[in-house]
Parts: sequence; structure tokens; C-alpha cells
Amino acid sequence: MDYIDLRKGHVFKHEGEVFVCVENTHVTPGKGRGMTQIKMKNVKSGAVIQRRFRPNDTVETVWVDKKEREYLYHDGDNYIFMDTETYEQEPLPKELLAGREHWLIPNIRVKLEIYDGQVIGLELPDVVEYEVTETDPVVKGQTATNQYKPASLETGAKVMVPPFISIGEKIRVDTRDGKYLERAK
Repeated sequence: MDYIDLRKGHVFKHEGEVFVCVENTHVTPGKGRGMTQIKMKNVKSGAVIQRRFRPNDTVETVWVDKKEREYLYHDGDNYIFMDTETYEQEPLPKELLAGREHWLIPNIRVKLEIYDGQVIGLELPDVVEYEVTETDPVVKGQTATNQYKPASLETGAKVMVPPFISIGEKIRVDTRDGKYLERAK
């Protein structure tokens, strides 16, 4: 696989170490050819570094085991997940969630990514339903406009929603980019 094809969450080897891709950006300088700038996190040390690669540079991807777990609750800086087959509970530190903890609601099924017996990340469902807990009131006549307003969800996450969405409604949100998709049915 080429470095340009790496996406957020992909696990790969670089200079003998295992990394997780945090961010992949294509950079085009004023002169010369474009390059790929990768922000990556070392799985063992947790250090985040940034490197640039040429478009034709290749990377060795690493096989990661994925196990389904159910999110239960959070306790301080730990988030508790349960194995749905054995009912064993395992805590994961907040740092491992990489800022995606605001998409977790009780009983949501996620996939924990495991490399060499160690949990290195988690994969959320692409689309999840949330209840709107705070937003500006609906103004009559605004339903046809293309302007969005901020809304807070039951988890504390903030998203931009159309003006016709009100408090208490359930909406569907894309957890990959945090965008409103539609009203829940």
C-alpha cells in the first residue's frame, strides 16, 4: 500500500516500529511535486510524530484483530466495555479513544482494534442515532433556508443541524466526520 492511501486509524510499520495513522494530508508546495504528510502515533510509546512521504513510497500494513464489545459507562478517565459473549468488563483509558468519546452512548456496539495483545484503538459504527438536548428554538418560516444552527447531543457532542430540528428530537449523525445526516425514523 502507498502512504497516500493511508487513512485515519490504519495501522502500519515505519522504520521497524508500529504506528497508527492519526491524520493524512496531501501537500503541494509552490514548486515541485506533491507529497503526503502523515501524522502518526507510535503504538508502544504513544508519541505522535509527523513525516512527509513521496507519492510512490510504499508502506507495510499490519494485521489488526478486531473484537466486538459493548460500551457500558465511563468511570473517571476510564471507559468500560463488555465482551458480549463472556460478559467480562474491561476498562480503556480516555487517551485510547482519541477524542471520539463524545460519540459513545450506552449499549453501542464498537470494535476494539488489538495488535500484539494490546488494544490500540476503537472503531465506531458509521452512523448513530442521538437525541438533541440543546439547540435554538424553531423559528416559523426558517424551514426552507440552508443555514444550520448548533445543537448539543445527549453525549455532549456538538453538531450543526438544520433550523427545523428541535430539542428532544432524534437525529442520525455520521461519527466519522460529526455531520448531521437526517432525522431518525
